Amino acid sequence: MTAKPIASQSVDVLIVGAGPAGAIAALLLARRGFAVRLVDRATFPRWKVCGCCLNARAVASLESIGLGHLLRDAGAVPLNELVWAIGERSVRLPLGGGRAISRERFDDGIIAAAQSAGATFQPETRVEAGESSESFRRVWLHSPHGIESIDAKIVIAADGLSSQWLPVTIAAGTRIGAGTTLPDSDPFYTPGHIWMATHRQGYVGLTQLEDGRLDVAAAWDRAALRELGGPGPAAATVLESVGWPIPRGWESAAWRGTPGLTRHARELGQSRLFGVGDAVGYVEPFTGEGMSWAIAGAIALAPIVASAVEHWHPDSILQWSRKYHRHVGSHQQLCRWVAGLMRRPRWVHWTIAGLQQIPAIANPVIRRLHTARPMLRSSRPNKDRSA
Repeated sequence: MTAKPIASQSVDVLIVGAGPAGAIAALLLARRGFAVRLVDRATFPRWKVCGCCLNARAVASLESIGLGHLLRDAGAVPLNELVWAIGERSVRLPLGGGRAISRERFDDGIIAAAQSAGATFQPETRVEAGESSESFRRVWLHSPHGIESIDAKIVIAADGLSSQWLPVTIAAGTRIGAGTTLPDSDPFYTPGHIWMATHRQGYVGLTQLEDGRLDVAAAWDRAALRELGGPGPAAATVLESVGWPIPRGWESAAWRGTPGLTRHARELGQSRLFGVGDAVGYVEPFTGEGMSWAIAGAIALAPIVASAVEHWHPDSILQWSRKYHRHVGSHQQLCRWVAGLMRRPRWVHWTIAGLQQIPAIANPVIRRLHTARPMLRSSRPNKDRSA
């Protein structure tokens, strides 16, 4: 059946992608009194491959914008320790301040907050770019209700690794991700820990969620997936290599993959268009860094978009690029180094052996990744633009 066309509408901001970056941007802009439309092609609530671990920096950023209650209300699991293993060696490192929460619960909570602030949310909607003018960008929304044209003063691309809005360079040899969620946690994988098993061809992380399920996320070389027979067997190989048990329900688990992980956008915006979150840059995360980048990026972008809605100027893109690299890109450098380390098993062996003897040598890295302060603070204006 052909979808019926719907009359055109105008909005201040159209946000494509309702993950944390898009939903937080929607929340902050709606609080400022702008007309915001948030759309996503998925049906909600939806499960995601990655993003169930929030480090202390992400938690502090959520508190700074009044969303800390989402974690408390959901019973998010405090993350106190990283258990890191390769071969017969393992080490336990303190984390402190992080939380584990299912993406279904977390994403829905932010979207609900954005709606309460005045944003409109539209799931099951595919977006098609239209023409651009000096005063707006036109997009076409394809949903079960019909086809709708939207003239938006600003479009925000927050649609993740598969985004097509901005040109992206994918790192040569980047690993690909995959994940699954098991209905019950194995007794071995106690809550409050991130269990990280390292192998020469990839690594697997496990943590228990607020509802007792076990989240599993992994990254591998492409060749390893082919060689080992897919994500399930590949992840099992990694766990067996460190002597950890295969959790219950493994054989029947449904795995979902990602595109190549490490990438960066060659530009962070175009005329009346800004990118944020995974759509503009991603590095293989280790213990919850990816979500902190998405949250910080949305907080940093909101005031720039607010100004651009009122008065667009091409310098807005340069302003966003500088702010992004200061508040997000600079924090990705350490993860880029850790990801490089993870590709060198001998170095991982030496690192874990050293940490077994002197655990404190990890403190500077842990502080850099997990310091419990927001990357930047956001005021909470709730002004009426009609006043």
